[in-house]
Amino acid sequence: MRVRIALKEILSNKSTLLLKMNPVHKQVPVLIHNGKPVSESLIIVEYIDEVWKNKVPLLPSDPCDRANARFWANYVDSKIFNIGKLVWATKGEVQEAAKKELIECFKQLEMELGERHYFGGKNIGLVDIPLIPFYSWFYALEMCGNLSIIHECAKLVSWARRCMEKQSVSASLPDQYKVYDHILELRDKYGVH
Repeated sequence: MRVRIALKEILSNKSTLLLKMNPVHKQVPVLIHNGKPVSESLIIVEYIDEVWKNKVPLLPSDPCDRANARFWANYVDSKIFNIGKLVWATKGEVQEAAKKELIECFKQLEMELGERHYFGGKNIGLVDIPLIPFYSWFYALEMCGNLSIIHECAKLVSWARRCMEKQSVSASLPDQYKVYDHILELRDKYGVH
């Protein structure tokens, strides 16, 4: 999702290479490794974990724990962006329902996080990676939706702040105020005032 947002702003015309490498969805991200394409951000993250063996893997070694991590990473991927968009791109009853559902999703994620530092345990893992980019959107969601994520989901905000202490995260995420400015432009484009 984070890659899609950034690249949609940059790539309005899709290259022939992109269309060739991702002929099904015709969208980024696509990782080309040894001349072969790997598409979709979560799949790319798992591919990176498998190909470039890391001292600290992104996926647990236990099959049940791996399945659980994949479940929650998919949960993030399939729910948070779409619900968040309804918070900033709508008004009235639709927005109110989206705000409630978003907080419920965040609370579910807090329960899954439990007392761990990261979803991956002591280190960032597969669930942390797709979820942390949404931290850049928290300010915009709060302003557009008139809600307080820190008040509703303090544990999730603490987790996000821990993630932001990592150079790999802080150097990769956009500034929350720039995201908010971008969201305001999109709201104008969609006629949401």
